[in-house]
Amino acid sequence: MSSKAGKQNPKRHPASRASDSPWPKRLIWIGGTALVLGLVAVVFLNSPALRGVPDGTAQVPVAAPQHVQGVIHEDGDVPAGGPHADIWQNCGFYDAEIDSENAVHSLEHGAVWITYEPGLPADQVDELKGFTGGFDKVLVSPVAGQGSPIIVTAWANQLELDDVGDPRLAQFVNEFEGSFDAPEPGGRCSGGVGTPTF
Repeated sequence: MSSKAGKQNPKRHPASRASDSPWPKRLIWIGGTALVLGLVAVVFLNSPALRGVPDGTAQVPVAAPQHVQGVIHEDGDVPAGGPHADIWQNCGFYDAEIDSENAVHSLEHGAVWITYEPGLPADQVDELKGFTGGFDKVLVSPVAGQGSPIIVTAWANQLELDDVGDPRLAQFVNEFEGSFDAPEPGGRCSGGVGTPTF
């Protein structure tokens, strides 16, 4: 009868395992550091939206916001308030002129109306279009014969600009879009008249 008592299995030394490698810890550390640096960059490189009433903004005296029928404003006028149509213009981008009487009703609801000369270069028109995608209450449309290439209007406030790249344009929109300075800032900018193209 053979006995196994004299035979002992030699102890095996544990083989090196993947968990003993320093690389997983290093990768976690590198990834965490990159994440923190990325967040710091976002905070410091993305400045807050420029606000405040821009230089050159004119305060426009306007009459009481009454609903009236018919044409009130002459061609080429960009009114900043006063009497207006009983239904508002849906906010968004229009590539054809709209009735200013409806647009003024949108201003009453806290909208910002950006108007441009029909001959404005297409790339600048595209930049104006972008404002309607980033804000709920922005209306963009051409107005033939207006006094400047671009006019940006809120209730009782107006700013004339030569170029869409002027930082005062975004500042004006940031300051006045949805402003409580409008007579009815809680009013809608949809469900009215017009079908914006963007």
